[in-house]
Amino acid sequence: MGSHKDSTDVPSHPLDDLPTPATEAGREGLDALLADPGRAVVALDFDGTLAPIVPDPDQARAHPDAVPVLAALAPRLAAVAVVTGRPAATAVRYGGFAGVPGLEHLVVLGHYGAERWDAATGEVTAPAPDPGVAAARAELPELLEKAGAGPGTWIEEKGRAVAVHTRRAADPQAAFEALRAPLTGLAARHGLIVEPGRMVLELRPPGMDKGVALTEYVRAIGARCVLYAGDDLGDLPAYAAVDELRADGTPGLLVCSGSDEVTRLRERADLVVDGPAGVVGLLRALAARLG
Repeated sequence: MGSHKDSTDVPSHPLDDLPTPATEAGREGLDALLADPGRAVVALDFDGTLAPIVPDPDQARAHPDAVPVLAALAPRLAAVAVVTGRPAATAVRYGGFAGVPGLEHLVVLGHYGAERWDAATGEVTAPAPDPGVAAARAELPELLEKAGAGPGTWIEEKGRAVAVHTRRAADPQAAFEALRAPLTGLAARHGLIVEPGRMVLELRPPGMDKGVALTEYVRAIGARCVLYAGDDLGDLPAYAAVDELRADGTPGLLVCSGSDEVTRLRERADLVVDGPAGVVGLLRALAARLG
């Protein structure tokens, strides 16, 4: 397995601008994908990776070129998977993934894999919601008031999870840090965990994360190579899953949709691109190379 250092040095292939990963493991993963794309999975986070981060998550939409590029690339692959903390149906709607020719085998693994939407059927499958989420949601307004969260801090309903955003607060980072301990206590009382992100703290049930979802999906379809792209702390389990798959003999490529807010993925990645536009550029270059 190669080193995860100096991954911001991204030279380009002279023929199609396909960037070269900075690590040996990443180069092996890219070579495996190019050699046998029909057995490769391209897995992508949504917010910050396919869609730019915006102050109001309800206004998030996929990069305008994301769906056309995915539709060009997907028929050459075993599958494309969007792995997100959002409800699957929300990601489908905000991404514009439904009814797109070329994306018939796209899946969206929502709520960290607790939900699954298949483009082939247009249906979402999921277990019953965890009652702890509703119980924690009921206590949140009083908790935020006692914590002095202040204007600009708000609650996002996510069905199988609930999130508290601080991006609109006067001091987003200070509000984020002030809420971390009380929200962790609230989550513990209701059998939940807290997942920190980019100016957001999400309370959700334990036992599922993007790493579990990715590993189960890759193994279920018998993929022999995986590319994963993400931008936030919630993507670290997926990075770890790719590392484990590589250790077991399945090549992989870790891509960071770079931002100044989160550096831990940049340090772990084989390849760093410039946000959602950079992710789209990478996918376009892959589609061009695969012809």
